[in-house]
Amino acid sequence: MGILVKNANSSLGFCLTVLKLAGFLTPHHPGQCYAFFSGVYCFTIFMFVVGGFLIAQTGAMFEIWGDLALMTSASFLLLTNLAFAIKIINVVIRKRQIQEIIDEANDELMAEARPEGIAIIKSRNHETTRSLYLYIFLSGATVFGWAASAEKNQLPLRAWYPYDATKSPAYELTYANQSSAVTAAALLNVCLDTLVTSFIAVCRCRLRLVGLSLKTLCEGIPLSEKHLLTPEQEVTVQTRLHQCVVKHEAALKTVAMIQQFFSFPILAQFTVSVVIICVTAYQLAMELNNRNWVRSFSMGAYLLGMALQVFLYCYQGNQLTEESYDIAGAAYELPWYKCSLRVRRSLLIVMVRTRRALRLTAGGFTTLSLACFTSIIKASYTFFTVLQQVEDRK
Repeated sequence: MGILVKNANSSLGFCLTVLKLAGFLTPHHPGQCYAFFSGVYCFTIFMFVVGGFLIAQTGAMFEIWGDLALMTSASFLLLTNLAFAIKIINVVIRKRQIQEIIDEANDELMAEARPEGIAIIKSRNHETTRSLYLYIFLSGATVFGWAASAEKNQLPLRAWYPYDATKSPAYELTYANQSSAVTAAALLNVCLDTLVTSFIAVCRCRLRLVGLSLKTLCEGIPLSEKHLLTPEQEVTVQTRLHQCVVKHEAALKTVAMIQQFFSFPILAQFTVSVVIICVTAYQLAMELNNRNWVRSFSMGAYLLGMALQVFLYCYQGNQLTEESYDIAGAAYELPWYKCSLRVRRSLLIVMVRTRRALRLTAGGFTTLSLACFTSIIKASYTFFTVLQQVEDRK
């Protein structure tokens, strides 16, 4: 088995490869020895990229408790790592089920041979790839800014250590540890988010392919003199319609599993994102007042990255809902008037079923939609103004 994971969706394949190398989404192996060393490797990577930071930053919060400026500077990354840890644990626990639904969807997309279907797959591929590139760029700019803005004998990120981290060589070693760990964590966090958003895009792609199949249900079937389908042609249309129903039900099942597997981690991410966007904007305003341009650049990139993170979830969820409606319209576009009463009834059942829109929710509390994204940004801005008022009164 190769290192690179091949997938019809390039961004999904990239994320699966990175998560596989990190040990979070490794293929199933029956050997006990393999399972043991795989678990040790996974735990080691987890402690390196997030576990150690959670401990160190929690300790730092106790040290600076009561100082609003310092608490906001430490809390945004602590909350980010908390949501990051939840997403890692969720993927590790459910990795077999996640891998199964990804493989099933990939097999369907790889089997697509129609030029129109291939164009749909490429369109979704380009969409998710552009989002991935932008997300990686913002994350990389943030990490670079943090590393470059550290003052003499000061670490890039506030954290507590059981030793004096301002003296050499402890400072250099801790600085290298923070920089490398944050870089790896940023990449893994991007991949965990893109894993979900790209997979939602794959489900959208599958729904579009079902719609295409419905539109071309009578394609390649010559008409009789009365411009009606013959009994033999009716059987062919019924068979094709049955295949459409099977693929649609498979897509619905996959969406239901996405809801089951990722609903709580998305809720955790949205909950902390409200606070993170708020305190990051507060920190950005402080850095701009202090004319620390490098730090301001990194905080600005981090703010945009966090907003993009929430937007991708909401956008993909919103588009999934919209495109689930389109299947009914696709069924109406085929020449149903040439079909028998039995086929028309079957088409009507399909249209009624597809009028129930697909919706993904964050823990059952809010639907992933553009309205949800707007609400999160508004809530963050409200908290931001409160923080500014508290600081101005001092």
